[in-house]
Amino acid sequence: RISRKRGKAREDTNPRQRLTVTHDAFEIGGFSIPPNSRQTVDLPVSVLSDHTPVNMSVHVVHGREPGPTLFVSAAIHGDEVMGVEVVRRLLRVPSIDTMKGTMLAVPIVNSYGFLSHSRYLPDRRDLNRSFPGDAVGSLAARLAHKFMTEIVARSDVGIDLHSAAIHRTNLPQVRVSPSKPETFALAEVFGAPIVMTSGLRDGSLRQAAQQHDVDVLLFEAGEALRFDEVAVRTGVVGILRVMRHLGMVKAKGIAKPKVAPMRSSSSFWLRAPVGGLLRTLKKIGTQVEGGEVLGLVSDPFGDFESEVIADEPGLLVGRTNLPVVNEGDGLFHIARIRPHDDPAVTIDRLAGQLEGDPLFDEDEII
Repeated sequence: RISRKRGKAREDTNPRQRLTVTHDAFEIGGFSIPPNSRQTVDLPVSVLSDHTPVNMSVHVVHGREPGPTLFVSAAIHGDEVMGVEVVRRLLRVPSIDTMKGTMLAVPIVNSYGFLSHSRYLPDRRDLNRSFPGDAVGSLAARLAHKFMTEIVARSDVGIDLHSAAIHRTNLPQVRVSPSKPETFALAEVFGAPIVMTSGLRDGSLRQAAQQHDVDVLLFEAGEALRFDEVAVRTGVVGILRVMRHLGMVKAKGIAKPKVAPMRSSSSFWLRAPVGGLLRTLKKIGTQVEGGEVLGLVSDPFGDFESEVIADEPGLLVGRTNLPVVNEGDGLFHIARIRPHDDPAVTIDRLAGQLEGDPLFDEDEII
């Protein structure tokens, strides 16, 4: 069984070269992790005003045999805790101990937001708009630079785990860049119900990683500050499927998706026509038709009622969980899908596979 160690990292002002497909020790943060071992390394980020040190901890699993280097990250937005649970369960999978190549698992990138239950950093900056960062810039820029130099620059492929913003929920989905069509193969292998083409935003991790020629899958599922068992299981098994596809773990016990994911090249939001109290008539994962009523917004006295109507058909991939809405609030996120996609069949089969697969136990994957 692979050996486990834990250590404190030392500041590394000269990031090392990207290490892939090698039998040598893996160098990170001043530590050297030998083949067939795993170790948690604390990368110093800053010191709080009360002198408390802040680290970004990465668990390095360095296989006995050569292979790709994969990073798995979560909580870039500090309130998106679902991905933290995905990483926790992933690191308990026995096949990880016999994997080829190297995995860099960072369950909490933004520890500031994680501790304060906030999406943002203390200066209210969004870390996912601060890449590639700057070693002498703002707090967000420094953290982004640390992640880019220590994690992304050493990797071949990345999987970044996210949830919907607070008070919203997302259907499990994988988002890929339209300028990187080759990542569709990995997205299909992941096996989420839908693969969405999503443009790169300035300052995002995906944009910065692409400049390093590192493919990144963005997994979105569930709600901020909440666990969702289907979302967690979809994330864990999806990562294992990608690792199997890359030759990092053996295929035994990792089932392929029973159906191909749906695809969407664009989406749109339906917004509140007026302020009031929202009654939602549809749940995520539902196929909607053009002209269909998805919700009703009423005033507290019941004097008026406004319908929220879908302008065109699609798949409901996200929605608000708040019944109190203001005019213009985003209520329903609709993905345009291909005419031959069958959402009911795809979602039912993939969800049923997660529930019936012997791969999973509630707290342990065998």
